[in-house]
Amino acid sequence: MFLDIEPIAAPNTIFDSHAHYDDDIFDDVREDLLQTLPKYGVAYVINNAVDCKESAQKCIGMSHDYDYCYTAIGVHPLNLEDNGPLDTALLTELLKTPKVVAVGEIGLDYHYTPETKPQQLELFEKQLILANELKLPVIVHDREAHADTLELLEKHRPTGVLHCFSGSVEMARDVLNLGMYIGVGGVVTFKNAKKLVEVVKMLPDDRLLLETDAPYLTPVPYRGKICNSAYISVTAARIAEIKGYSIDKVLELALENAKRLYKI
Repeated sequence: MFLDIEPIAAPNTIFDSHAHYDDDIFDDVREDLLQTLPKYGVAYVINNAVDCKESAQKCIGMSHDYDYCYTAIGVHPLNLEDNGPLDTALLTELLKTPKVVAVGEIGLDYHYTPETKPQQLELFEKQLILANELKLPVIVHDREAHADTLELLEKHRPTGVLHCFSGSVEMARDVLNLGMYIGVGGVVTFKNAKKLVEVVKMLPDDRLLLETDAPYLTPVPYRGKICNSAYISVTAARIAEIKGYSIDKVLELALENAKRLYKI
């Protein structure tokens, strides 16, 4: 069901910089899947928690159980109401856990709950400040909130990545000028991904991160399947086509970039 792809990546070359293997959809298969992914070239995975509660604990547990798994912890904008006011002390404690390498997934999402914009902005800013205090990179979610996202990033100037980048080439340049990275996932294989293709064309080799957002955003031709880290080789193949590189080169660049950003 999950591993319906032939291994095409070289051993230990896939760094999935953004996944959610804590998602309930993996409950019945998580152990088998995580034990098998290294056979598909997967060397590193960063599981992104979306709260300081169950999600964080599950991600930390995977980092403990699997050598190649690491964790990012933050409060996602769509989990705002479930979490209430940010418990900065608790988040700080969690971020000091071994193998926690970033503050994420944090950011802004005006698609589903635009009415919570003021609360989202406050939550995002508090977590950016904390990340800078702890000298940790951030993993940023930005959906239909480009201007506000960029404004806060320019204000606080964190290290980190704009995950699942959906902005324009102009916004990508602004993000790069801040020293941040661009996360590219399965969306780049979609027919309507014209803006992202242009971003990939101009993206410097040292600023590319690969990701899945598993279980979401499965690349073509596997749309309709539940996404997992093995599919990064498909995303890398599309990026290789766009940039005129080999698949191996794309995977190696993204691997080194992620290891550098997360100090792994």
